[in-house]
Amino acid sequence: MVDLSKWPLFSLLSSQELATIRQACVFGTSANEAIYVTYTNEVFVFGLNCSSCLGTGDSLSTIVPKELDFLRGKRIVSLSYGSGPHVLLVTDDGQLFAWGHNGYSQLGIGTTNQGLCPVLVTSNLQNKKVSAVACGSHHSVALTVDGEVFAWGYNNCGQIGSGSTANQPCPRHVSCSLQGKTVTSITCGQSSSVALVDNGEVYGWGYNGNGQLGVGNNGNQLTPCRVTELQDICIQQIVSGYGHCLALTDEGLLYAWGANTYGQLGTGAKSNHHSPVQIMADKERVVEVAACHSTHTSAAKTQSGQVYMWGQCRGQSIILPHLTHLTSTDDVFACFATPSVMWRLVSTELDDFQTVAEALKKEFDSPETADLKFSINGKCIHVHKALLKIRCEHFRSMFRSQWVEDQQDVIEIEQFSYPVYRSFLQFLYTDTVDLPPEDAIGLLDLATSYCENRLKRMCQQIIKQGITVQNAFTLLSAAIRYDAEDLEEFCFKFCVNHLTQVTQTDAFWQVDGVMLKEFISRASRCGAFKN
Repeated sequence: MVDLSKWPLFSLLSSQELATIRQACVFGTSANEAIYVTYTNEVFVFGLNCSSCLGTGDSLSTIVPKELDFLRGKRIVSLSYGSGPHVLLVTDDGQLFAWGHNGYSQLGIGTTNQGLCPVLVTSNLQNKKVSAVACGSHHSVALTVDGEVFAWGYNNCGQIGSGSTANQPCPRHVSCSLQGKTVTSITCGQSSSVALVDNGEVYGWGYNGNGQLGVGNNGNQLTPCRVTELQDICIQQIVSGYGHCLALTDEGLLYAWGANTYGQLGTGAKSNHHSPVQIMADKERVVEVAACHSTHTSAAKTQSGQVYMWGQCRGQSIILPHLTHLTSTDDVFACFATPSVMWRLVSTELDDFQTVAEALKKEFDSPETADLKFSINGKCIHVHKALLKIRCEHFRSMFRSQWVEDQQDVIEIEQFSYPVYRSFLQFLYTDTVDLPPEDAIGLLDLATSYCENRLKRMCQQIIKQGITVQNAFTLLSAAIRYDAEDLEEFCFKFCVNHLTQVTQTDAFWQVDGVMLKEFISRASRCGAFKN
């Protein structure tokens, strides 16, 4: 989950406003504009509003978020911005909207008039539904749900892929080398465009002065050209920086090419590369890479959740991938990129990556992966024998010795109730306990029986936090029965401090006579009856 407070611009919002945000993007030449979507699908913008890039109908700056009423209720699936800046936004029904700077027709509306408000562009795309967009500095690219690519705007280097260098005021189909191929993703550098095909092939076109197209030379390409050195490799993710590209294979290998003035290729040097070169070969499997056409920063996340960064980071040149303390590639751009823009539309919801703890929590009581069941009062709980042996000495002994349970697929439990035993097993998966104080008494009994001292302490804490006049004497009885001295002392003091009310509860008079006499005697010695 992304922490928006790491971006300076979002410090302008209150904690209440931040809590409403589901998606967000910081953009602009100085990272001074932002757009965000709430959980109720309202779209807000705020910031400097350069070139009317906020889409509010004027060019006035605002630190108070303004709603884009025209987009209310629409779910955003893709968003990109250019350096002008201009903004492209795609909704879940395939509609494409654009606004902002339009000096080179990068909005795709057929004119160079500045876009003060969101304008629907889909009608200029032969009414095809759009699934994703990407922006360069002053050109735009759109991917349809059918895997076709359209481009428009500034075209001085062929970044539109039309075969010429004439600007394109309306979306134009990018065919040529892409004819008959299904494109799955698109990305843009400042003046270049890249497409990834469903079979893992990569094509690039536009400016190539630093080798950012990866075709082995530095000549501009007016139509899509295949990155042939990746022809035997299946690429699953491609991203572009200002003048470099990163490509991730289906095996978790990472390749880079293009400009390298700031070390953004991560090769350990600063020389440009006109063809793909593998990096991070000594690291574990990479699962995500990040770059942005507005920066010279690169980032990657590995299978275990480690995040690396390299390139221009806070004005410094890091020429090899550097392990950070961060938890997402988005954080790299918030804390180290110049400007501190977002490399994608981020979500404040949990991402797909799971830590070991999250994975174990998810697999608790999962019939699909479990190899053992506990049956309590006719109800079953599915568990994993290996995990139980790792987490609990009781089970380690049970499954290592000649116990009959080691040969069973289903183990019957009669000593404890279903809620108590389920909570215990869930504790082994999650390190947490979620029980009311009265049920925590039974779990305390189990923890004592199984010599689980940490669980015993957690149960005691739950009981302390949940003690009331009505349950105080019941909890005191349990503490005495399970030899929990610290808890016993706590419950006893509570009962003495609320003696009149406690003695009027049913629990007080339902205890056995021996315990009642002992309590009265002990309370008397504490001066409880001096009046």
